[in-house]
Amino acid sequence: MSDGIFIGGGGVDYKDPQSLLLKYGNRHGLIAGATGTGKTVTLQIMAEGFSDAGVPVFLSDVKGDLSGLAKAGSAEGKLHSAFQSRNETINFDTFDYKDFPVTFWDLFGEQGHPIRTTVAEMGPLLLSRLLGLTDAQEGVINIAFRVSDEQGLPLLDLKDLQALLVWCGENADQLTLRYGNISASSIGAIQRSLLVLENQGGDKLFGEPALELSDIMRTDTDGRGRISILAADKLMSSPGLYATFLLWLLSELFEELPEVGNPDKPKLVFFFDEAHLLFDDAPKALVDKVEQVARLIRSKGVGVYFVTQNPADVPDDILGQLGNRVQHALRAFTARDQKNLVRAAETYRPNPRFDIEHAIKEVGTGEAVTSLLEAKGVPSVAERTLIRPPSSQLGPLNAMERAGVIATSPIAGKYETVLDRESAFEVLSKRASDAAAAAEEAEAAEVAAELAAKEAKAEEKKRAELEREFKKARRYETKSYGKSTSRRSSKTTSIGGSVADLVIKELKGTTGRRIVRGILGGLFKGR
Repeated sequence: MSDGIFIGGGGVDYKDPQSLLLKYGNRHGLIAGATGTGKTVTLQIMAEGFSDAGVPVFLSDVKGDLSGLAKAGSAEGKLHSAFQSRNETINFDTFDYKDFPVTFWDLFGEQGHPIRTTVAEMGPLLLSRLLGLTDAQEGVINIAFRVSDEQGLPLLDLKDLQALLVWCGENADQLTLRYGNISASSIGAIQRSLLVLENQGGDKLFGEPALELSDIMRTDTDGRGRISILAADKLMSSPGLYATFLLWLLSELFEELPEVGNPDKPKLVFFFDEAHLLFDDAPKALVDKVEQVARLIRSKGVGVYFVTQNPADVPDDILGQLGNRVQHALRAFTARDQKNLVRAAETYRPNPRFDIEHAIKEVGTGEAVTSLLEAKGVPSVAERTLIRPPSSQLGPLNAMERAGVIATSPIAGKYETVLDRESAFEVLSKRASDAAAAAEEAEAAEVAAELAAKEAKAEEKKRAELEREFKKARRYETKSYGKSTSRRSSKTTSIGGSVADLVIKELKGTTGRRIVRGILGGLFKGR
């Protein structure tokens, strides 16, 4: 295995090899240049070189061109003769066509394996950046994350965060006393931002199974590093989502990987294409975090290479840490462009053979001004360099070829099925359901108690009424006791006499005689 990656030929006659030393591959780098000057090809040949050296690579494919890494180039290609001519010029006699081990990823799950993280892993700072929140709204997000930790409410996907924000709003009075102000307007603004993110497809970024970093740090069976390619053509329609996701991935690598010091070669190389999106309108806290990651992550064995149109897109504090540089042509038509060109030239170690500023303006497509770290990590002097051709296909795979690579991937099927385990949404929904059931039971008990009270009151009223009637009757009876006794006695006597006279009269008649015979006959008949 070579100790470096051949980038191209430099010097007066382009015979002086320009190589990126593997032991300095984790010292970060920059690939810059205007559109159409060859940045994508430079990225492609560097990814090939790291893969051949057994170093895993992660890169984003903004235009779809880099998918060709999975397929060998061909001598029948229209650029084959140009490649041969260039290889002869730069003395690249070991050139051959070959494919490379590639894993395709896609946040939307359409052109590669789904790639996800959880809301909790994203963290409040990056999430606030993603949503474009104000300081006050970011404060509410921080409170929500604290509540999540303290009350055991896992934040896995967007509906978990949305449910937790609703709960915070409902309990704002209690939470405000402990953590600070939680206004309904702030929660409403955050919820609207989450809705916009969801409409952009950002909800697909959050959930499980979440990405395992080991799956982007694989080597193939032949010892070559696997190249993970993130499909970013559709993702670029949401530049904030694109930049935040890649920054999250860098942060995860920084937090999870162990210290390795100065390895013989990187553990992983990370290419950040369209790097200006990371820094456009970024708050100072975020830029400081990127600077911290760039400064310290190399001790974890990770090299970060920013790919952008102009070096001025990268803050000076970060630019100063990028040791390996490939500068393609810059256009300088305006005063601002001229100023940026001068700044770019000043960051290179001077070469007495040519003026760097003029060289950056004059280099053609496939040519660049390079400065790569050499012995003891010192930047080499700037050189005009012809970039070597790629061994893999120049241009994208077709849909069928991409599908074949995805189907035969070593992680095929691992991330395709979404998991939805119990988290904040389910816990809070259960709490709300239990509270509603308890409230319903309490209401039913209250209704039953009111009904029983009404029935008891009615019964009491009826009993009181009966007692009043009874007392009234007693009073009436007591008052008229004497008169009623004599009246009843005379009336009884009169009625009794009348009944006796009637009985005697009947006995004297025919009916009376029949009755007497019947009675007497019955008595003597048995004798």
